[in-house]
Amino acid sequence: MVATGIVWMAFLASIVATYAYFQTATGKKRLTTLARRSFLAMATGVLAASVLLMVYIIRHQFEYAYVWSYSSLELPSHLLVTTFWAGQEGSFMFWTLCSMLIGFALLNYSRNMRIESETMAVYSLLQSFLLLLLIAKSPFKYIWEEFPDQVAAGAIPADGKGLNPLLQNFWMIIHPPVLFLGFAAMAVPFSLAVAGLWRRAYSEWIPTALPWLYFAVIALGAGLMLGGYWAYGVLGWGGWWGWDPVENSSLIPWIVAVALIHTLLVQKKTGKLVRTNFALSLIAFLLVIYSTFLTRSGILGDSSVHSFVDPGALAYSLLIVWIVTVAAIGFGLLFVRWKELRSLAEGVGLMTRESWISIGAAAMGASALIILFGTSLPLVAQSTVEPSFYDSMNLPIAALMGLVLGVSLLVQWRAESGPELIQRALVSLVFSLAATTALFLLGIREFSMLVLSAASFFALAVNFKRGVQLGKQSLSLLGGVLSHVGLAMLFLAVIASGRYGTKKTQGLPLNQPKDLLGYSVTYTGFRQFEGNKHEFAIKVEQGGSSFFLYPVMYEASYNNSLMREPDYASFLTGDFYLEPVSFETEAGGPGESHQLIKGTPVTIEGRSVTFVRFDMTHEGTTGMTSGQGFPVGALLEIKQGKKKEELVLRSMFDQGVAHPVPSTTKDGALTLSFLGMNIDMETKKSSIELGVSAPGAAPVQSRPEMLVVEASSKPFMSFVWVAAIFLLGGVGLALFQNSRSAVQPILLRKTNGQRGESEPKTKKEATLIEQA
Repeated sequence: MVATGIVWMAFLASIVATYAYFQTATGKKRLTTLARRSFLAMATGVLAASVLLMVYIIRHQFEYAYVWSYSSLELPSHLLVTTFWAGQEGSFMFWTLCSMLIGFALLNYSRNMRIESETMAVYSLLQSFLLLLLIAKSPFKYIWEEFPDQVAAGAIPADGKGLNPLLQNFWMIIHPPVLFLGFAAMAVPFSLAVAGLWRRAYSEWIPTALPWLYFAVIALGAGLMLGGYWAYGVLGWGGWWGWDPVENSSLIPWIVAVALIHTLLVQKKTGKLVRTNFALSLIAFLLVIYSTFLTRSGILGDSSVHSFVDPGALAYSLLIVWIVTVAAIGFGLLFVRWKELRSLAEGVGLMTRESWISIGAAAMGASALIILFGTSLPLVAQSTVEPSFYDSMNLPIAALMGLVLGVSLLVQWRAESGPELIQRALVSLVFSLAATTALFLLGIREFSMLVLSAASFFALAVNFKRGVQLGKQSLSLLGGVLSHVGLAMLFLAVIASGRYGTKKTQGLPLNQPKDLLGYSVTYTGFRQFEGNKHEFAIKVEQGGSSFFLYPVMYEASYNNSLMREPDYASFLTGDFYLEPVSFETEAGGPGESHQLIKGTPVTIEGRSVTFVRFDMTHEGTTGMTSGQGFPVGALLEIKQGKKKEELVLRSMFDQGVAHPVPSTTKDGALTLSFLGMNIDMETKKSSIELGVSAPGAAPVQSRPEMLVVEASSKPFMSFVWVAAIFLLGGVGLALFQNSRSAVQPILLRKTNGQRGESEPKTKKEATLIEQA
């Protein structure tokens, strides 16, 4: 087929580009044109294949297995677009597309920096692996090729399977693309580092790599933040971070990349940590590939809600080969150059800025190693670690990081800081002690939390003071300070919201106020929308003010499972968070009632009665109770011996009470009534309340419903998001500042080139190049 042929063409073009760039780097300059044209051909192929996949999705061409698996006719257009990256094959396609776009920018960048051949040889090779994975996991297979035992050749389904309900959300439009953009961007510092080793440019590669590294950290960090916000507000986990293995697999390379930023700055300033920087740049991208292996190999299928299923032996093997190849190229070259990578700077003492930055980088490395261990445990053992493992192991590291964030700004570069250090730190220490004492008086008694709080307050004070000083010079210099403030704020917000939040489960009878975590909470009813979704209206009152929360529960036909969407109110001092747990009505009056769990037969009067599913069509509702209620049906399967019948019971839910329409079995022996429904998120099962009476007898009636909720109070939860914005905003400012420095040598070279010279003529030009 056309799309598959285009992918193959792009793969072959990337191989040619890799070979031609390699030859160019070894002296055969005549192949430069071939290398560039081959890369352009690869980019054209990737773009064409991406456009075709999007066209197939929008046109509902369900003959393609990928389109059928993740889209449907009923999906709105904005969610239909997200099916491009919803599955394994599509996500590989989107990653390849992002990598191609970044490669275009890198081609021009490296060409201007005069490092094109070596850099693009490495980058083209990485692109080749992505395209090879795309061939192994192609989104362009026909459905009869993917499911030969289920679909006849040439048969086209009338509709698709649809998108997982958990992914049918606005954040699906933003979160995965940003994350994949970060993954793709991480390949650039790796390529530049390998090119630096190749060319023996052990220091020159740093100013060229820093802007790309900043960009990758921003993209990956934004992806993590958006994922946390999505989980908190929509998925009903009751939190924004659960140490899920797939969450961790994206966090680990981000931590290493942040550590690399700081160690690169040390080398740029002092010449130290040359070997460390090359090693970290290789490890950071290697962890990106390892992350892909974990999430797409099927290994984490039993330990992560995010993980994809087994991709097959070929894709599994290719991921391993990719990891081994990247490690062999990067660390093989590092080993060859190891003896040459000696720092030219003299040794420095402990109380210097470079030493404290190195301590901070080592702490981040330790954190990444701990998370890597816990995340990778399913690879070697049939077990996983609990979230408490990550919390307890990372807590002392976080406290050390808070101390580093403060002390590193108080000490000097290259020079030991003596007694004057205490004098510079005095105000910040006093503030930290006062703030921590206040927390103690407010009831925080846990020693580890007090230590982490003290370190965070100290970092806040030092960085605030430093920010005021730098802001007077130029706002563009505030990047590092803003990021440090954000991290210190994040530590404090995590302590408050995660460690000292409260939680309580409460039943809410209709229209009966209940006291819940300092609020008066009243369940006032529910409405049905979008088929079978139930939105519950809950009035919350406190101190004369009131607001409504609208959590949602529904049964998804996609996977026959119960879904819930929490709701919360956010204030400066904390969030009030409500998660639906169960919804139930009870029977009363004459006759008897039975609870029928979906799919589980119950024997009633010698008959096997099974609740099959809810029926949301409005057929047969004529003559039902009028008003503002709505009809809900329940499909029953009734068996007696060899006889079998299906019966749809209907009930009108109005003002919190079910008004059933009794129905009689075909033999006239039983009158059945649909009295109510029960949706239990703890057991993940739905059930109905079935009233049974003899023909002619008064039918069983229903009582008002009850909604059971789990309420949470999360102190200063909004500061988590503010802290994340500060952190990433600071990195963005640093990117802006370093991008200007990186561009200056290009501009100077072009200017000198016009004069026919290769070196700067003025002292100002030389200074600009040195700063860059």
